Formats: sequence, structure tokens, C-alpha cells
Amino acid sequence: MTLTELLPLVEGTLLTQQSTEARDVSAGYVCDLLSWVMARGKPGMAWVTVQTHLNVVAVASLHEMACIILPEDIRMEGAPLSKAQEEGIAVITSPLTAYDICARMAQAGLPA
Repeated sequence: MTLTELLPLVEGTLLTQQSTEARDVSAGYVCDLLSWVMARGKPGMAWVTVQTHLNVVAVASLHEMACIILPEDIRMEGAPLSKAQEEGIAVITSPLTAYDICARMAQAGLPA
């Protein structure tokens, strides 16, 4: 699945300014505990979290994740969003709950 296909699936809005066509999403993951994600993150993941600070971007970049998805219309702004842009990490906001986002990704065949 590509980010272009993921965006409508999760009713997402891209907050960063990058092209999504070529970016592949290999798996979905949901967690708000950064140390847990650091230990289990993988390249290409779509990471669902409510956290919006710089450390989230650092963890996503460390694992070369495809994107960060923020549920319930949470917004990332300022320095974290700028850093995500700089690192090439797509940031998506969705009106859906984290549960609904994950259910849709799983139903579409995206593995955990």
C-alpha cells in the first residue's frame, strides 16, 4: 500500500509537504510509549500515536517509518512538523480514533 492509498482509507489530511505517491507503507503500528516503539519499529510503518513532540519524529526517522498518523484531528505544529518535513516523514491527521484507523488498515490487508 502507498501513502496515496492510505490517506483516503483513514480519512487523512497530510500535514507535511511531500509527495506521497512513491512512499510504500509496509505495516501498521499503534503505541504511545516511545521506548516501546524504539524497540519494535520497522522501516515503512504507519505509526498511529497521539504524541506530537520532536521525540516522535526522531523515533520515526530512526526506523525510516513511512508516516506518523495522528488520530482524532490532533495536529502537529511548529518545530516537530518542520523536523518531520526535513526528515521526509509524512505526518497525517485523521478524524478517526486510533482504534478505527488500525481497524481500517488491518481490513485493507496491512499487516501489524
